[in-house]
This record gives sequence, structure tokens and C-alpha cells, in this order.
Amino acid sequence: MTDLRKTVERFWATAEARDWDAFAGTLAEDVVYTLPQTRERISGRERYVQFNREYPGDWHIRIDRIVAEPGQVVTWLHVTVGLEEMYAISFFTGTDRITSITDFWPEPYEPPAGREHLTERY
Repeated sequence: MTDLRKTVERFWATAEARDWDAFAGTLAEDVVYTLPQTRERISGRERYVQFNREYPGDWHIRIDRIVAEPGQVVTWLHVTVGLEEMYAISFFTGTDRITSITDFWPEPYEPPAGREHLTERY
């Protein structure tokens, strides 16, 4: 297991616990957080911790899968905010502390017509 994987597991556990001091301890001072869908970026540990602290709603996170190699980790999350359920994919880089995070929050949608003969719905 890589050090970064352990750090990312601690990152999600402390986020779920709302332990913002421990959460901050997983991050490099100059961490960069990117949200490609909204074209937003947050630079710096203090601003990123505050962003998470202020996120609205009663949100909860469950890790479905972690893929790790030295220097990078990917998590697939099941997220609930109130009654709404969604999935997120997060990419992390770093060593013993997280230096960058990129989050993708794919929205579910109906598949295009015409490929039903090749697929099954689940």
C-alpha cells in the first residue's frame, strides 16, 4: 500500500467525520483542487478546507473503489446529500500529503436510442 493511498483513506474518513483539523493534515499547504465540470479551482489548504466545511447539506461519503500507485490515487465514491445519491471520481497526486485533487461528478442520463440491441440496463 502506498503512503498516498493511506493519506487518501484518511482524507475521506476525516471528511466524513467532519474532523477539519485532521482533514487539513492530509493536505499539502499549496494543494490545488480542480472541478473540470464547473471550471473552478481552489488553491491552498485553508481555502480548500473552508470550501468543504461550508458545503451545504447533510452529505456522506462511501468509498466504492480505490486504485493506487506511487504518487497517484483514484477513488470512486458513492455520495449522498440528503436523499440525493450520486457518484464521484477523484484523482489525487502527492506523496505523504495530497498536492492535487481533481473531482468528476458525472450526472446520470438516459442512453441514446439505437443501441438497445447491444446493451442491457441495470
